[in-house]
Amino acid sequence: MQQVLDNCENKMTKSLESLSKDFSALRTGRASASLLDKIRVDYYGNETPINQVATVSVPEARMIVIQPWDKSLLSAIEKAILKSDLGLPPNNDGKLLRLNFPPLNEERRKQLVKTAKANAEQVRIAIRNIRREAMDELKKMQKSSDISEDEQKEGEAKIQKMTDSYIVMVGSLADEKEKEIMEI
Repeated sequence: MQQVLDNCENKMTKSLESLSKDFSALRTGRASASLLDKIRVDYYGNETPINQVATVSVPEARMIVIQPWDKSLLSAIEKAILKSDLGLPPNNDGKLLRLNFPPLNEERRKQLVKTAKANAEQVRIAIRNIRREAMDELKKMQKSSDISEDEQKEGEAKIQKMTDSYIVMVGSLADEKEKEIMEI
């Protein structure tokens, strides 16, 4: 039974980490190097993250500077950024790329909040599915007489408590991100 509980908690933790990662890639009014984490560049036939082929820095609150280690990658990085869903045209000066972040308007902020809420809801659903799978596993164990009915009920109560705490954590992460997005 403990293995089922540990497995359940491990999966829920991974779901929460996934949400955190998604939120870090969601653009707010400030520049963040993590916005480029999902963008891949063709580097000698391999799709490689930008931070593995260039130095990415944030010198100002509204600017990201990308300085490739290999100057021949400049145009490939520029194309990858243009193809991404960032919606920011990079400024190329022949040595490095600059991404300037204009202030977000109210409509775009509301769109980003909707996206954040949708991401949070997907993770809540994933956590509930993990709970269902764990409870089904306990029922199977009880039917095959591996655990008693009392142990099954105790396990289900622990799983429900764990699920409730993870749902609360998802809610607090979502609220925090919404506050960050709506901040001017």
